[in-house]
Amino acid sequence: MTVNELPDASLPARKRIALVAHDHEKQHLLEWAREHREILSQHQLCATGTTGGLLAEELGLPIERLRSGPLGGDQQIGARIADYGIDMLLFFWDPLEPQPHDPDVRALLRIAVVWNIPVACNRSTADFLVSSPLFSGPYDRQVAPHVSA
Repeated sequence: MTVNELPDASLPARKRIALVAHDHEKQHLLEWAREHREILSQHQLCATGTTGGLLAEELGLPIERLRSGPLGGDQQIGARIADYGIDMLLFFWDPLEPQPHDPDVRALLRIAVVWNIPVACNRSTADFLVSSPLFSGPYDRQVAPHVSA
């Protein structure tokens, strides 16, 4: 497959955003999401297992819940990224706590980079993303610069 054979990579104004947080980061993501509830309400949200339930309860917004990370949720998000079903990943991960599904975490972060979607791994980066004028507008991204003939 070549880059010319890939579908249109334009990100719509209404983004499809995946929200993920490791156990020690869930509270940070909840606080961040509460602060940015209004802007998040303008987008389509999905999240892994427990994180999705906590966010839906906290925000009162519709959030599609996937499996928990260790049970395949990270891989579900990765597959959606590759199929153009996720436009942005907010993954508050804990780099100091070993995770039983570390290979899945690495694979998810790798696929997000390969498919060139915006990724925030902490609160500061998430703040920069939502404050960007590109967050709520369309954006033409280059897809899979690593894919060649």
